Amino acid sequence: MNLRKLSADFKKYNLNFTFLVTPETSDERIQYLDSLSSGFLYAVSSSSTTGNENAVLKNENYLSRLSGLPLKNPVMIGFGIKSREDFENVTEKAAGGIIGTAFVNILLQHKDWKKNTIDFIHSIKG
Repeated sequence: MNLRKLSADFKKYNLNFTFLVTPETSDERIQYLDSLSSGFLYAVSSSSTTGNENAVLKNENYLSRLSGLPLKNPVMIGFGIKSREDFENVTEKAAGGIIGTAFVNILLQHKDWKKNTIDFIHSIKG
């Protein structure tokens, strides 16, 4: 797969092309994926799967490494964010956090998902 061509195709249709990086991704690879990305760079908080209760959200070495790299895109952290504390932990050194599984669970588990979603968003924002 030619990633540069694919990235150009996304740009042609005014779509953002976002790559995921992990704590194991080398600095060189992070910078390469950042050069191909548009919008933001999705930094997976840990090597766990999304929705994993044991995701490591305050990996200081990883977050410091990301914030110290000369990247063109803002870094957004995802995987394991389910509370205000989690969100604050990951956004100390990143532009934002991505909340996926916790949000989907609200939609699936609550009949009054609209109210529960609003309450959840307020709990994250404070």
